[in-house]
Amino acid sequence: MELVMGPFIWLALVAVLLIIEAVTVGLTTVWFAGGALAAAIASWLGAGQAVQWILFLAVSLVLLIFTRPLAVRYMNREVSRTNVDSLIGKRAVVIQEINNLAQTGQVRINDLEWMARTKEDECTIPEKAVVIIKEVKGVKLIVEEEKEG
Repeated sequence: MELVMGPFIWLALVAVLLIIEAVTVGLTTVWFAGGALAAAIASWLGAGQAVQWILFLAVSLVLLIFTRPLAVRYMNREVSRTNVDSLIGKRAVVIQEINNLAQTGQVRINDLEWMARTKEDECTIPEKAVVIIKEVKGVKLIVEEEKEG
């Protein structure tokens, strides 16, 4: 039994995929809805089943590969970082010398004290120096001394 995909079946598939996208907001099914729309247009113009399926897959993959990264970046632009993520890129003051080999180091930021380390074990940062928070690993801030000038 062969599945015949007419324009109305393709349009129904577009509607189902858009509903799924609206519910999940995962930016995945919307691209396949675009492919189904292209297949519906091809079907309406009289294209054969093979052409419709090839268009569906090709348009879906092209949309997924080339436009999804842009859409994800655009949608996540307005998302503000929260909690620990908001510390990355901020300045802090060293309140205990940072020495990875001695397993010492603390910084103060926003009236809170955090354990701090550097990326390289050979690097030490003296007390009262200003550092930039580069990343967070567990409960430790990975910092780099702020360069003057």
